[in-house]
Amino acid sequence: MILQGKNIVIGVTGGIAVYKVCQVVRSFKKLGANVDVIMTENAARFVTPLTFETLSCRPVVTDMFHRSVHYEVEHISLANKADLLVVCPATANAVGKFACGIADDMLSTTFMATTAPKVVCPAMNTNMYHSDAFRTNLNTLAQRGVQVVNAGCGFLACGDNGDGRMAEPQEIVDFCVKILCPKQDLAGKKVLVTCGATAEKLDDARCITNFSSGKMGSAIITAALNRGAEVTVVLGIHTAAIDKRAAVIDVQTTQQMYDEVTSRVSDHDVFIMAGAPCDYRPKTISYSKIKSDSLSVDFVKNPDIAQAVGKAKKNKFLCVFAAETDNGVQNARDKLIKKHADLAVLNNIKQNDVFGSDTNVVTLVTADGYTDYPKMSKADVANLILDKVTK
Repeated sequence: MILQGKNIVIGVTGGIAVYKVCQVVRSFKKLGANVDVIMTENAARFVTPLTFETLSCRPVVTDMFHRSVHYEVEHISLANKADLLVVCPATANAVGKFACGIADDMLSTTFMATTAPKVVCPAMNTNMYHSDAFRTNLNTLAQRGVQVVNAGCGFLACGDNGDGRMAEPQEIVDFCVKILCPKQDLAGKKVLVTCGATAEKLDDARCITNFSSGKMGSAIITAALNRGAEVTVVLGIHTAAIDKRAAVIDVQTTQQMYDEVTSRVSDHDVFIMAGAPCDYRPKTISYSKIKSDSLSVDFVKNPDIAQAVGKAKKNKFLCVFAAETDNGVQNARDKLIKKHADLAVLNNIKQNDVFGSDTNVVTLVTADGYTDYPKMSKADVANLILDKVTK
């Protein structure tokens, strides 16, 4: 999900548009964000805190002096936690407080204390919206780096028709997503990612497979989606969660993965071979359970998915992975050349706990050389790879 792991604090002030904020909270949650809501005393007159607690799955903060079971200065806690602070609706009173540095309730103190990006979504009467005092206060906030989702025009609760309606919930959500996920450098591109392991049947009870969890592929899928790509996943056996925004094609065997990938070469711009297909399969399959004190199995080579893509891709981008135990850089460079790839991601599986881990240590190998990177999250590795794609 595009906002997975992001912490958004929503400040709700007293205006009739409070009911719209319910949809804002709901949308952020659907995108995977953690949402905390701070309500002013007047906001709670329009919609009860229970409503926002139900939608956010978090307690709503209303009282600056509420005594928690654990000792924590709550406005500082939320200020430090926030990746983004959004005030909607932002009344003229709230904007005036923020501009003048008044900190007399939970929201205004959190607003002053946080260093996270801040967004205000004004909502008020038309004359108030165009008043010199409000415009001066809003301009002051803008000069300090606070971003504004401008009010819309329409019928207002006071009976006037004009500027002052709070922006629609989806407009606010889209505005905030661009702040939290600023890179959209893959917009309009189609990315195909292989993910997870394949399995080759030995008999009716057993198969040959490998240790891949699909976590690296999963991280690439989410990162590519967040950067605007349309993503297709050819998915084998996996334990990692797969972003629901991607188009998923389930496969089991290497031949199935080969067929699905190669049939889509003409339709996609970028191919990232993060899957772990079995290089070999049993030459014969037993259709009853093998019972023997000893077992000898003849294997045959499976088709090479990456090499097939490399031969057919023309000017499209191909990234391959090299899980090596010895001579890592040389083997990765050889693989880069053999597969006609543009990037090889090297994992030294002797020095690095690759399988099932949330972190990775990689070396990125291109025709121009290679770069070693320290241990980092697989999400960060995914963005390193995609940075190479966009270059």
